[in-house]
Order: sequence, then structure tokens, then C-alpha cells
Amino acid sequence: MVKSYPGSCGRGRGFTLVEVLVALAIIAVALMAALRVAGQGTLNAGELRSRLLAGWVAENLLAEQRVRGAWPSPGTYRGTAKQGNMDFTWRVDVTETANLSFRRANISVFAPAGESHRLAHLTGYLAQPAIPGNP
Repeated sequence: MVKSYPGSCGRGRGFTLVEVLVALAIIAVALMAALRVAGQGTLNAGELRSRLLAGWVAENLLAEQRVRGAWPSPGTYRGTAKQGNMDFTWRVDVTETANLSFRRANISVFAPAGESHRLAHLTGYLAQPAIPGNP
């Protein structure tokens, strides 16, 4: 003779279909949240790489101006550069300073699609090159 617990009416002690469906719904929501976080992390890594390379483009532009000993006229200059197999567009705004021997260069580097998404910005100063024979 099989004994059953009082009030169990002889049923097994498993989960009901509703309990299983609720548990699956909770797991699905948790997995979707984890998937979204992982996807966002991947996007952030790509953006960080682009910003790092854009910063190098800006530093290279400023260093190139200094090494050449260039004395650019005040104005806006635009161009493109490639760094780490990525293309960038850049804009340099050269302005005069209170000291006539220096010029300020504001360098902005953008994604190649246009100047709507600035990835890096650098401000530097260029000194007027010395005239040979004049200390």
C-alpha cells in the first residue's frame, strides 16, 4: 500500500507548467540583459580604438608642423589622414595669440563620414621659426 501525504491527492511533487514558464521567462530576461551589456561593451571598445587613433593623428599633425618649422597663416586648414587602417578627416584652426611670436593651433579629428562626430581635439602652440643669422 502506497501512502500519500495529506492534501496531496496522490500527485507527484514536481513543478507545474506555469512555474516552469515563469522560470524560463525570468531566465530569458536575464540573458537578454547580459547580451545587451556584452554588445554595448563591443561598441565601446571600437569607439575607444577610434578615439585613440584620432588622438595620434592630432599629435602627429602638431609634431609635423613643429618639425617643419612651419609658420602657417591664421585660418582653417582641412585634410585627411590614415592611422591604424582607419581613415580620418582633420581640421586645424590657426589663430594669432597676444604674443606675435606664437600661433595657436586647434586640431580636431573626425570620423571620415564628416565633421559631425569629433573623435579627438588637441590645442598646441607653434613658435615663429628663427631667422638664420638673427639670434
